[in-house]
Amino acid sequence: MSTHNHNHDTEVVETHHIIEPYVYYRVFGLLVLLFIATVGVAFFDLSKISGWAPANIVVALIIAVAKAAVIVLYFMHVKYSSRLTQAFAVSAVVWLSLLFIFSFGDYFTRDMIKQPGSWTELR
Repeated sequence: MSTHNHNHDTEVVETHHIIEPYVYYRVFGLLVLLFIATVGVAFFDLSKISGWAPANIVVALIIAVAKAAVIVLYFMHVKYSSRLTQAFAVSAVVWLSLLFIFSFGDYFTRDMIKQPGSWTELR
């Protein structure tokens, strides 16, 4: 049998950031305020005020992105995580954005090229 001589002088100690309860109360309050803002936007027709038809959708999506960011930062502890974890979180958002951009780019440009009605028109 062989004996292993392990040197434990360079042992890595993993520490976790302790979040105080008041932070969770503030985050909860912020999420409640954003929820109230979402409901409030639903009751007003912002297109009449701004003159821009998709105003309600844009404002609701901005509020939804803010709520998602708060949840990811605090409840998923990305704010207190390593730079590598933060980089992966940001890269996931970038990748999702690219998927949406290319998908909507394809969807909105389909009518730009005339398509034949049937295969018989190609002959």
